[in-house]
Amino acid sequence: MTRDAEDAIVDWVKSVAAYTKPYTIHWCDGTEQEAHRLEAELIARGSLVPLNTERFPHCFLYRSDPTDVARTEHLTFICTNDRDEAGPTNHWMSPSEATSRVWPLLEGCMSGRTMYVVPYLMGPPGSRYSRVGIQLTDSEYVVLNLRVMTRMGREALHHFSSSPDFVRGIHSLGDLSPDRRYICHFPATRTIWSIGSGYGGNALLSKKCHALRIASVQARDEGWLAEHMLILGVTNPQGVTHYIAAAFPSACGKTNLALLIPTLPGWKVETIGDDICWMHPGDDGRLWAVNPEAGMFGVAPGTSTKTNPNAMRALTRDVIFTNVALREDLTPWWEGMGEDPGEAVVDWQGRPWRKGAAEPAAHPNARFTVPLRNCPSVGTGMHDPPGVPISAIVFGGRRASVTPLVYEAFDWRHGVYVGATMASETTAAATGAVGVLRNDPMAMLPFCGYNMADYFAHWLAVGRRLARPPRIFHVNWFRVGPDDRFLWPGFGENIRVLKWITERVDENVGAERTPIGYVPYEDDLDIGGAGISLTAVGLLLDVDPELWLEETKRSEAFLGKFADRLPPALRDEHRALVQRLLAASRRRSTS
Repeated sequence: MTRDAEDAIVDWVKSVAAYTKPYTIHWCDGTEQEAHRLEAELIARGSLVPLNTERFPHCFLYRSDPTDVARTEHLTFICTNDRDEAGPTNHWMSPSEATSRVWPLLEGCMSGRTMYVVPYLMGPPGSRYSRVGIQLTDSEYVVLNLRVMTRMGREALHHFSSSPDFVRGIHSLGDLSPDRRYICHFPATRTIWSIGSGYGGNALLSKKCHALRIASVQARDEGWLAEHMLILGVTNPQGVTHYIAAAFPSACGKTNLALLIPTLPGWKVETIGDDICWMHPGDDGRLWAVNPEAGMFGVAPGTSTKTNPNAMRALTRDVIFTNVALREDLTPWWEGMGEDPGEAVVDWQGRPWRKGAAEPAAHPNARFTVPLRNCPSVGTGMHDPPGVPISAIVFGGRRASVTPLVYEAFDWRHGVYVGATMASETTAAATGAVGVLRNDPMAMLPFCGYNMADYFAHWLAVGRRLARPPRIFHVNWFRVGPDDRFLWPGFGENIRVLKWITERVDENVGAERTPIGYVPYEDDLDIGGAGISLTAVGLLLDVDPELWLEETKRSEAFLGKFADRLPPALRDEHRALVQRLLAASRRRSTS
């Protein structure tokens, strides 16, 4: 780091400290000694509970404030001078309003507390694709989480160049009042303010705030893509590996897929990342991806040895559990874990709980923070400075009907339309009602830092630069039958869909052309030994033109929000889809 960069950092820290008035300032180095000291402070304060040291060595339970348990999208703002720059899908606040409304809440907010200066690196050390940031926070819990989720401390400082161009994050717990809770992003200055929340998605500024909202603007300006995607490698029995990036809304199975254990003999999966993907056009005409994170911040409820055995193996050491239940033997428990909770359980708020209680023991959005190195399936590609080449991009969501198990877009432009119009039923990962169908383009609706019409245009522009673009697919693991039960077994059996996807990439199988894209022929979807009936397969792959015509009405209403800013190419794709569906509907009615 040059003297100019060092001076810029020190001057900024001093100016923020003068305003927030911390009792003292600590510059974090990321060492184990520092982490142990912070853990001891939180334990002494009663904020952190050490778990059973034999079964869960160096693992802890943290309970957040009951009003602070999920991302607060309605209090998350993109702060630009021009409202259209933020677009109709973001909550907007002008920088001047933020200065008068939010900045005063930060005055003296760290009084009596320590300000922690946390330098962090996003991406593999030595990669030209990696980026740096500094978060100022008065939360020891946040510091400990950042140490897991990023390359933090001295390693990050090595990446600071002569330019003081780094993402500046200011975070304070404040008084945790929802009435004084804001998360503000300033894309023009690469700055983030967060006040009044200690929850991960609101307080770990390296994650959604930096890695997606700010990085998406950097990506637009610099010609790459910052995406809410997992990255995994799929190797077939012949030893051919394809890397896949996949976008799913939060709590829709992203981590389960990233850590998948294949049920098909001879197939292997390696985990590169479970949540964030930065993709850059390479000199060879392909997209190359890096995972900017070093850990996983996953949803605990529903995670079990059946649904995600690799995650359960990872969750045995060096874990911070948030808002899970606690058993009598000081081991964590949550709904869907597949284990008996026992008789004496303390729920996520520290209250006695017994089986059969109306309220769940663990919060539905209870989390775990764990280093990716703990995961048995983690691949060496996670650390490769150039990243890994992407063969396929997969979009997906939680849909009980309409959307088939898997289909392939006709080309890149059509694939962008598929991603732009994807929808999913909401989950507990964000505040609000659960199970409501909403549009979530590329799973980026809550995370895009600028107008999504321009974001779609940027995707189209990136595609034009690629001589060998990835193929684009859409999947839906959640389709149900007439009895409202899932038709597809999911989890490890999802390798069967990934097999078809990679075979399409290698052009080893054909597909049926439907109005919405290419769907597998039933014989090409390997279901042998999976216990799936041919009737279920037929329902999973069915494309009903009438239902899809209704779907296009919803998509048209959503795209209409962007008015004339929407790229004409997407309007053309929409019209073409409607015409294909009308033609298919006429054929079906006369057959």
